[in-house]
Amino acid sequence: MVSGRGVDEGVFFLFWQGILDDQFTQLQMLQDESTPDFLEEVVTLFFDDSVKLLENLSESLKADPLDYKVVDGHVHQFKGSSSSIGAQRVMQVCITFRHCCDNKDKQGCLDHLAKAKEEFNIVRSKLGKMLKLEKKIVDLGGVLPFMDC
Repeated sequence: MVSGRGVDEGVFFLFWQGILDDQFTQLQMLQDESTPDFLEEVVTLFFDDSVKLLENLSESLKADPLDYKVVDGHVHQFKGSSSSIGAQRVMQVCITFRHCCDNKDKQGCLDHLAKAKEEFNIVRSKLGKMLKLEKKIVDLGGVLPFMDC
């Protein structure tokens, strides 16, 4: 039988780096035999929505005059979706990004947009690789461990 130990260690590493938090564990617990693709579907939806949100943020920050309420609305939505998936570092960037909106700090907003993109790309890359590995293990008849961090 194929082991999911590498996936288990990979998830632990993502927790250890602060990329994911306990919310991700909660999502893992919702996946079972009746919904085997649940986690992959939720994560894929997060990835797709995040790309659109980051595009909207980029466009909003180009506006003249800049409407900080619009920018803050996009950041708030990105923070919420990041929180719901357990993308802790993305969520933390969004928290400080919102402070820049409150302070009407355009440069701070631009800097935080760059940081949000960077953190999103990290979580997308690492979580995407983990999901591919999980799928391969299951396709080969293996069993995935559940990790309680």
